[in-house]
Amino acid sequence: MYDLFDFPRRLSRLFILAASFALLALTNQSCVRGEDYDRDPDAVFQSLWRTIDEHYCFLDYKQQAIGLDWNEVYRRYHAQINEKMSTLQLFEVLSNMLSELRDGHVNLYCSADVARNWSWKNDYPENFDTELRNRYLGTDFRIAGGLKYRILEDNIGYMVYESFSSGIGEGNIGDALHFMRACNGLIIDVRNNSGGDLDNAERLASHFTNEERLIGYITHKTGSGHNDFSQPEPEYLQPSNGLRWQKPCIVLTNRSCYSATNAFVRNMKECPLVTIMGDQTGGGSGLPFVSELSNGWTIRFSACPMFDSKMQHIEFGIQPDIPCSLDTEKAHQGIDTIIEEARTELKKEIKKGATRNTQNCQP
Repeated sequence: MYDLFDFPRRLSRLFILAASFALLALTNQSCVRGEDYDRDPDAVFQSLWRTIDEHYCFLDYKQQAIGLDWNEVYRRYHAQINEKMSTLQLFEVLSNMLSELRDGHVNLYCSADVARNWSWKNDYPENFDTELRNRYLGTDFRIAGGLKYRILEDNIGYMVYESFSSGIGEGNIGDALHFMRACNGLIIDVRNNSGGDLDNAERLASHFTNEERLIGYITHKTGSGHNDFSQPEPEYLQPSNGLRWQKPCIVLTNRSCYSATNAFVRNMKECPLVTIMGDQTGGGSGLPFVSELSNGWTIRFSACPMFDSKMQHIEFGIQPDIPCSLDTEKAHQGIDTIIEEARTELKKEIKKGATRNTQNCQP
């Protein structure tokens, strides 16, 4: 077994992720290795249940939030285990047990399949249409690393970031913002961005603040008890040394905003000229870790919870400042009502800003 507690208490998230993916690359091969593993169904079940019980970081929180009782889950699913069941039958039972956690960062890997849970997005309206977004982008949009951007007809900048796994550097962001410097406002569309690299999320957000800002907290598991955590460690967003946006900005969200995108929305929510619009994000605030079961299967799970600046859980998502949804009838007419409402809101903010500036100039 790979023991989470062999690591120091204060691990950087990059080290956690690097170790996790390196281990995943190694252990994912173990589904087909020879005779070193205990393949008894009950032993595998016990191995998985115990790994989650001792290392998963949201058991107590989800007991309060959704009534999850991990001991009751044990009794219900252990009754389905027998020594004559096939490997695929065992995998199915274990996958169903893990789905009780309602966590998109929880996966069970074997050579034949990957167990996953997508309830964070599949149980809700999509509030997004790829063809509509492409219509607003047009064909003459610019590309800077993972960013796509253009200026809309009303002099509003429109930026799309489809995945935080797509790299962006300071130069990419600076060039994009410089191109849109004459715009009255900016829309950043991260709908259907399911996450990626947290560094990219912080890098982009750093261009929307002029000072250091508390954006949240992170804790680490320190023992096998459900409440064994380190003291909350504050996380700060540092302003970029490059070009920073000084005008109103709206971030568009839906339920498919997950993981690093959830963190990006948390960070942007603390920036003074930024408004979040759309639907609640999908969540996914636990940094993932990887371990190995007794039969060599690999389990990925949330190990380090992240919070917002008020020390509130964001595992189940972040509410927008201004809720709005996609009108399907208007979508058939080529109109994205979420984008249009954002444009309307920006014009209000621009007008307010112009009024304030006029008042400041009065003798």
